[in-house]
Amino acid sequence: MTTVLIADDQPLQRFGFRMLLESQDDMTVLDEAANGTEAVRKAAEFRPDVVLMDVRMPGLDGIEATRRITASGDRTRVLILTTFDLDEYAYAGLRAGASGFLVKDAQPEDLLSGIRAVASGDAVVAPALTRRLLDAYVHHLPAGSGASSSVSSPPDSRLAALTDREREILTVIGKGWTNTEIAERLHLAESTVKTHVGRVLAKTGSRDRVQAVICAYETGLVQP
Repeated sequence: MTTVLIADDQPLQRFGFRMLLESQDDMTVLDEAANGTEAVRKAAEFRPDVVLMDVRMPGLDGIEATRRITASGDRTRVLILTTFDLDEYAYAGLRAGASGFLVKDAQPEDLLSGIRAVASGDAVVAPALTRRLLDAYVHHLPAGSGASSSVSSPPDSRLAALTDREREILTVIGKGWTNTEIAERLHLAESTVKTHVGRVLAKTGSRDRVQAVICAYETGLVQP
């Protein structure tokens, strides 16, 4: 059973999400939050598998709420809900530790599959969409990272522990390849790819595949 906390300042929006989620045999809504402060408090109290997080809320916004929830170290994952799929807040949410993003007008089945993906630790959006968002907002990367890095800059510490194969895997994750594509193009068994991906996530400190994509951009393995 996947447990969910809904954080949105619109009562009708929360009601709609609750009705949809509770129609599923494998999901249950633990509670609702009308702002970021409530979301942080209730996430700590109920420890849901997934928080559906709106960005624009009064008081503490969804970005800062996401940052606080993910910084707590709990297993709770955050799925950012945005008005537009290239909303700059979506990028800020990913940087804050969210496991992905969806647009609010997504089809119900996309939202449900997204929640299930987040709960299992997978990317919640197509890798190409994640890359498109990062391409559009790459200027938000810290100075000295990614394409702006100089040749003389010291290597990023997140790459130090990676083997050559793991660095290759991280690079193609950043390029938007799925596990199946990696297996086919690098002539590996898909189970082997999953093992490599798991090690890459652990060694780079990435919570999930979306965070690994961000890491690939920030370390300069992938250029926009």
